[in-house]
Amino acid sequence: MVSLKTRGDRTLFFDYLQMELPPIQGFTPKFNLYTVPGQVAYTATRKLVLQGVDGVVFVVDSQPDRMQNNIHSFVDLYKNLQAAGTPLQQLSLIIQFNKRDLENAAPLPHIRQALRLNGYNVPFFEAIASEGTGVFDTLKASIDSVVRRIQSVNG
Repeated sequence: MVSLKTRGDRTLFFDYLQMELPPIQGFTPKFNLYTVPGQVAYTATRKLVLQGVDGVVFVVDSQPDRMQNNIHSFVDLYKNLQAAGTPLQQLSLIIQFNKRDLENAAPLPHIRQALRLNGYNVPFFEAIASEGTGVFDTLKASIDSVVRRIQSVNG
């Protein structure tokens, strides 16, 4: 857990991990992984970690009573990326539907519709993060997507 004090005497909290991959075409990819809660109170933290981002994994809570929070967080992501000069369409986006083991988990088509993802070819993964299910598949897909996108830009 990392915390940073800001000018307004607010503290920003997030988890951080740096990963380095073997060289690809003469470049050594380094990934800075951040996890930030979706609550409104963490908007400033999300703005900070989205600066210069190449990829995002948006984690959706599959519980029906969390749907409005999911929608708010997704809209907030979109606005923060626009403000940072990185439109959502220009980065690698992966959606992870978490808590799929719960009896009341919302159906995927319902969640996709609520987030207005229908019609977009956004890769998604089902997960049960508390058991580790789907977590590494999501991370691998995100890393692969970022590497492919950067390779296509750099030729």
